[in-house]
Amino acid sequence: MNTISKASLPAPAPRSSRPEILAEEIIERLTYRIGKDAKVAKPHDWLTATILVVRDRIIDRWMESTRKTYASGAKRVYYLSLEFLIGRLMRDAISNLELMEEITAALTSLGVDVNVIAGLEPDAALGNGGLGRLAACFMESMATVDVPAYGYGIRYVHGLFRQQMADGWQVELPETWLAHGNPWEFERRESAYEIGYGGAVEVVGSQEDTPRFVWKPAERVIAAAFDTPVVGWRGKRVNTLRLWAAQPIDPILLDAFNAGDHIGALRESNKAESLTRVLYPADGTPAGQELRLRQEFFFCSASLQDIIRRHLQQYDDLTSLSDKVAIQLNDTHPAVSVPELMRLLIDVHGFQFDAAWDITCKTFSYTNHTLLPEALESWPVPLFERLLPRHMQIVYAINTKVLLEARKAHNFSDTEIRSVSLIDESGDRRLRMGNLAFIGSHSINGVSALHTELMKTTVFADLNKLYPDRINNKTNGITPRRWLMQCNPGLTSLIRETIGDDFMDDAEKLKPLDAFAGDAAFQERFAKIKRDNKGRLANLVAGRMGIKLDPSAMFDIQIKRIHEYKRQLLNIVETVALYDQIRSHPELDWQPRVKLFAGKAAPSYHNAKLIIKLINDVAKVINNDPSVRGLLKVVFIPNYNVSLAEVMVPAADLSEQISTAGMEASGTGNMKFGLNGALTIGTLDGANVEMRDNVGADNIVIFGLTAEEVAKVRTDGHNPRQLIEQSRELAQALAAISSGVFSPDDRNRYTDLIEGIYAHDWFMVAADFDSYAAAQRDVDLLWADKATWYNKTICNTARMGWFSSDRTIRQYADEIWRA
Repeated sequence: MNTISKASLPAPAPRSSRPEILAEEIIERLTYRIGKDAKVAKPHDWLTATILVVRDRIIDRWMESTRKTYASGAKRVYYLSLEFLIGRLMRDAISNLELMEEITAALTSLGVDVNVIAGLEPDAALGNGGLGRLAACFMESMATVDVPAYGYGIRYVHGLFRQQMADGWQVELPETWLAHGNPWEFERRESAYEIGYGGAVEVVGSQEDTPRFVWKPAERVIAAAFDTPVVGWRGKRVNTLRLWAAQPIDPILLDAFNAGDHIGALRESNKAESLTRVLYPADGTPAGQELRLRQEFFFCSASLQDIIRRHLQQYDDLTSLSDKVAIQLNDTHPAVSVPELMRLLIDVHGFQFDAAWDITCKTFSYTNHTLLPEALESWPVPLFERLLPRHMQIVYAINTKVLLEARKAHNFSDTEIRSVSLIDESGDRRLRMGNLAFIGSHSINGVSALHTELMKTTVFADLNKLYPDRINNKTNGITPRRWLMQCNPGLTSLIRETIGDDFMDDAEKLKPLDAFAGDAAFQERFAKIKRDNKGRLANLVAGRMGIKLDPSAMFDIQIKRIHEYKRQLLNIVETVALYDQIRSHPELDWQPRVKLFAGKAAPSYHNAKLIIKLINDVAKVINNDPSVRGLLKVVFIPNYNVSLAEVMVPAADLSEQISTAGMEASGTGNMKFGLNGALTIGTLDGANVEMRDNVGADNIVIFGLTAEEVAKVRTDGHNPRQLIEQSRELAQALAAISSGVFSPDDRNRYTDLIEGIYAHDWFMVAADFDSYAAAQRDVDLLWADKATWYNKTICNTARMGWFSSDRTIRQYADEIWRA
């Protein structure tokens, strides 16, 4: 019998993109895949049918991309991240396939509005903030610049919580994005792996032989793969996002069920499913810590087993692993991959320790995203050893190798030895995952120039001394497809009409727009698009919250995770001070301003949740005070996600990037706002420094202490009480908040929060307040001069091309992955 190899099968003929053909296919999917007649189909039915039609076109290119990678033997990149904040996919995919006009026309012919059904697609709840959104931008850019890549993460059933407000307080509810299935994903039954926990390690072999260690876990679960295609710009490559779901080995204990223990019979199923139920389970309890470590090992082990299986499918052995595979650890969450790869190489594939270590270090690279000690994960040694006993042995072996090298070859002192050790012995013994990721990788990169330099002098100072060639910088970027072309079609059309289409393939070719920054006619059109975007946001706020906003007012926006270092508190305190000034001096020419906030606080982060409540309490007072005369409004929009950002970013006039200097690794919201023509007010922190260098110091509003000055103030001693007493506006605003002016139902609600500023002011709210308030008044003057304002904001759009994630990924590929 003749057989035809899969590799020799002809590629399918290109599918037609004519609107009439697309309409026919949508009806066909509606009928035969969803089982609905067009006459009774609901909007969600049309959404699914449209996704299936688009998905089919992606699959053709997906398979072609995979064949090309196998045929060329190209090095593959594997991006391991606990978060992928991918947002809605339909509009992204249609745009990148350049089918928006055709799909819109096809749906219109069927009496369906593409915007209505696109708005029904749920946001994939797979991330928290910048870390997860960066991973999503990177996946799209890797496909765009033709890097063969897989993303690996967890298929959270609920992911990050859905945020609602109850009397101004954050309430966490489950995000049910998978409730009705996910038409983008494909289950891969053949890609399932056992993941073990606990148990013991046995030594096999005689005393004369090199001992072989066999880990015998006490518990096992199955990691099952679900694949989502990620299509790059113009569809030239489609990569894969593989997410792992946990399944029990025995879904039901039938004996227990038949004996009447109906709940207990499902305990294995419940235990397995809890692994992938929620992103970042609260780790304030021992049980929460254990679940989080289980999650991290679960996805790391499954991913590494999958990577090794794929490598051996194409190549003879694993000695070539680092030549054909690059694994990027996105922050410390996947750091357990280092001992897991060592275990697989040594215990399963028979490598000696030194050879396995050489392969491991050459294969892994690590991106650090934070200088905050609490965000550099560490695990209690007893917990880690109980859950992963073989990995703890390997960690000790790695630590022995490193510390002996540090002592003998580099003459490290006891203090330096303690700093580079994988085990922190300053209190209860803990395993430092940041050190583990650093030691186990050949490349460690920061995500902005400032952040990278601070890594060398702060958290990794002694490791940098031990391995001086490892730390490098890769400043973050954003995909301009989603964060300009899709979220701001009006501005995209204006740019295309003005300077042509080159920027659509290379964002740095936005620069010719600079020549139009002072052009009155162009400014007028630019301003109209901005106002239209503000009108869209105003409609959203009115619909969701019943608050009416004036699109002619300045939209001053801060959207990001709620954290004290990001200083939403500084923003709202200055808002209170502005409120007092407007009431006290009605004769002055105040510029109308809307202060918009959005973001989620970690469920266990008391002060962050209190700041959300404060913003809502302040909003209630200001928005209902007739003496303000509509000059100031405050709005906190609940449940911040990618889709909300896509409305808020194009509507911003002023972008708040006001973190305590030296504490924000990079930020990417700053880039999104700048690309869409917002003026940034910010500290010299993270990527703000490089933004200033790119857009020009005249086109960004900088205030406050630098990172060096913050460090010096903390070292020399900080007297915030004295600063507060010297600043009348700050003192009055803090007094109003702490005395209960904005919380008449609980006069002491904010006493402790404000006392923290008086007592230590760790995040420099008092230290930076006067500089921030003065900068805001400078912003008012700029806003009053619209020609100058739009000159600056157009320059921001024109000069933000360098912050494309395509540039970042090319740097990773050339300088780290060699892909």
